[in-house]
Amino acid sequence: MKTDKEFIRKVFENHRANPVGMHRFYTVLVPLVEKEGEMFILLEKRSEDIKADPGEICLPGGRMEGAETPEQCAVRETVEELGIGPDDIELIGEGNTLYGYANYTIFSRIGFIDYEAFERIRPNGAEVGEVFLLPLSYFMENEPEIYTEPVDFHPTVFPYERVSIPPDYKWRTGKWEIPVYETEGRIVWGLTARIIRSTVETLRVYKIHRKI
Repeated sequence: MKTDKEFIRKVFENHRANPVGMHRFYTVLVPLVEKEGEMFILLEKRSEDIKADPGEICLPGGRMEGAETPEQCAVRETVEELGIGPDDIELIGEGNTLYGYANYTIFSRIGFIDYEAFERIRPNGAEVGEVFLLPLSYFMENEPEIYTEPVDFHPTVFPYERVSIPPDYKWRTGKWEIPVYETEGRIVWGLTARIIRSTVETLRVYKIHRKI
């Protein structure tokens, strides 16, 4: 096969970027519910019987399937987990994206769910143990505790000599922030806390610059 300029141009002119290596994509919805004039974040407690992180507090969401968009994933997963309809979810925009060190990316989307729809929620018991609301004002007015852990990489089986580097080669490392919120007897931490913190930081910045 001839690899000339025209061939390379045809390959890449309509190419969509893909992750290098193994990678997983997820989307979560940050659902906001207005009740009696106050805004709340809707959160779930995972079922104790679920394999992944049983009993932990999380946002609705999950792994993206096929060619679906983050928006489609956010709605599909929320409908499956909460037992409400797609029309009960009003997507209003993009939240920030969390890039994990373990080969995954989590997109976040912001949306409204009417309180009437919240009252009609019938959680999927196989995945969700409980659904509840926490005031958005708490997260806006309080910083989480922050714990920082190193992310190290030092392979023990590697052809160091063959690639001409020493066994004590300085591999790139990083740090992983683990925020922890505690309010109303609930502990919100980890990835969920990072996404919520990022969401309220976006709201705060807008308030400061727009002086709202």
